[in-house]
Amino acid sequence: MAIDLLRNAKARVVGTKSTLKVVQSGEARAVFLAADADEHVLRPLKHALEKRAIPVYEVETMKQLGRACGIEVGAAAAALL
Repeated sequence: MAIDLLRNAKARVVGTKSTLKVVQSGEARAVFLAADADEHVLRPLKHALEKRAIPVYEVETMKQLGRACGIEVGAAAAALL
């Protein structure tokens, strides 16, 4: 499962702002988006991803994505570096 890549990653960023920065800089190797995150929060990140050939994986909930990143709160986005 793709989310296991995130769980086992040594280098990752969590959150939409941090994820957007690494996508724009070309550092992101894969991006994970929570399906239940607000669209207006993810819109700038999705727009940046349209211009790049970075694999994007959808995770069911923000809570699941947060857990996979090792944090106690939900996360709308995360990226592998």
